Amino acid sequence: MPASETIPIGELSRQTGCNIETIRYYERIGVLPVPIRRGRYRHYGAGDVRRLSFVRRARELGFSIEAIRTFLTLAEGGAQSCQQAHDLAKDHLAEVRSKLADLERMASVLTRAVQACERGDNSGCPLLETLAEVTPSAAPSDG
Repeated sequence: MPASETIPIGELSRQTGCNIETIRYYERIGVLPVPIRRGRYRHYGAGDVRRLSFVRRARELGFSIEAIRTFLTLAEGGAQSCQQAHDLAKDHLAEVRSKLADLERMASVLTRAVQACERGDNSGCPLLETLAEVTPSAAPSDG
């Protein structure tokens, strides 16, 4: 797209695979700049396509909005920015690995419960009994 060419929000959505409401949300929170307007309609340029694609990919990788804000700021910097981006990604990787370990534990418990159901080991429901167990490591959480 030539530098002077602009596209409407629907085309930005199509090109980036990002929902229109999400684009508007990113504008409201300042992750995307306020676009130029022609009448009532927003118009975006090639830089907006690149920026939104960057944001969408970072979200797919599980980065928080605050981390993405930091990455966007760092993208404007030099070599020091690369080290800061590395550190941010390294911290996020540690979080992802921790979540994977939690998921592996969950899969193990669920596997045993499902297998017990399939074998008919108990007079009750093994899955419901597993869910009702109180474990010392379980912390109250609704998330």
